[in-house]
Amino acid sequence: MSTDGGIPVQRPLAATLLTLALLPLAACSTGPDADTRAPGAPIGVTAASGSATTVHVMWSAATDDRAVTGYEVYEQGRKVKDLPATTLMTDVVNLAPATPYSFTVRARDAAGNRSPHSVRVPATTLAASARDRTPPTAPASLRGAADGSRAATLTWTPARDDTRVTAYDVYQADTRVHTVPGTVTTTRVTSLRPGTIYSFTVRARDAAENSSQDSDTLDVTTAAAPGAPPNTAPTGLTATAGRGEITLTWTPPRTDAPIEQHQLYLNGRFATTVVWGAEPPPGRATYTFTVQDPPGTRYSVTLRARLPDGTWGDFSAQRTVVVEAR
Repeated sequence: MSTDGGIPVQRPLAATLLTLALLPLAACSTGPDADTRAPGAPIGVTAASGSATTVHVMWSAATDDRAVTGYEVYEQGRKVKDLPATTLMTDVVNLAPATPYSFTVRARDAAGNRSPHSVRVPATTLAASARDRTPPTAPASLRGAADGSRAATLTWTPARDDTRVTAYDVYQADTRVHTVPGTVTTTRVTSLRPGTIYSFTVRARDAAENSSQDSDTLDVTTAAAPGAPPNTAPTGLTATAGRGEITLTWTPPRTDAPIEQHQLYLNGRFATTVVWGAEPPPGRATYTFTVQDPPGTRYSVTLRARLPDGTWGDFSAQRTVVVEAR
C-alpha cells in the first residue's frame, strides 16, 4: 500500500504479479537464438575512376550465418553509401578532380551486425577536361557466352575517343550492371539466374562523362538448373521504329501446339496481348503498333507466349527502340 496526497492507495496484486512475470521475458531477447555473429568482410573490392568526379566501387558478395541484408561503402572512414544486399557495385560521385581517395566496404545483417571493413583500395580521380564534349565511338564486335548457369563472359573491340576512353559500362536491359577501366575490353558478369536470356550492350565513356552510343546487342542464355524445364521464351526478337509506329518480329517458342497469344511489355509494364485473328503464322511472327510519344522517346520491349497448357512462358530478351518523327 502507498499514499497519494495522504490518501491510501491499494495497488492491484494481479497487476504487480503481471509486471514481475514480464520482466524475465525482456531479458530473453539476448537468448541463444539472438543473432550476434557479424558477416564476413566483403572480398574482391576494386575501385576505379571513370571520370574527374566519380569512382566506381565493386565487390563480391559477403557471407553470413543467416543472411547479408546490406552493404556500406566508406571513403577514408566516412560512410558514403548504404546499399541493399542485391547491389555489389556503386558510383561514388561529386568527388574532386585529380584527387586520391581510398574505399572500404562492410556487410550488414538483419540484426544490425556489421562485418569488419574490407581491404582498403585506392583510386585517383581523373583530371578535369570540361571542354571535351565529344563522346567516344561505340564499342564494336560485342561477343560472349554463358559461363555456366550464373555468369557470362563478354568481349568487345576498343572504342575511339578524341582524348581517351576511361571506362566501359556494361548494360543489361538498359540497366548498368558492370564497369571496367578503359584499358579493359573483356569482363565476366556474375550473379545471373539459371536458364535465363540476358541482353547485354556496352558503352564507352571518357573523363568528361561523355558516353558513346550502345554497342550491338548480345543475347546470352545461361545454362538451366539441373532438372529444370526447357526455356519457353520467344527468340530472335527485333524492334524497328518507323514514323509513329514500332514493328516487332520474333520466333515463338517450340511447343506441341501453335502459340496463339503473346503478351507485350513496354518499359517493364504490360501493354497489350497480341492475339492472332486466324491460324497463327508459321515461323517468324510480326506485330506493328502505333506510338504517340515525341521523337526520341526510348522503349524497352519484351514478349512472352501463352503456352498450350494455359500458363505464360519465359520472357524474351529485351530490345530497346527509339521513337522516330512522324
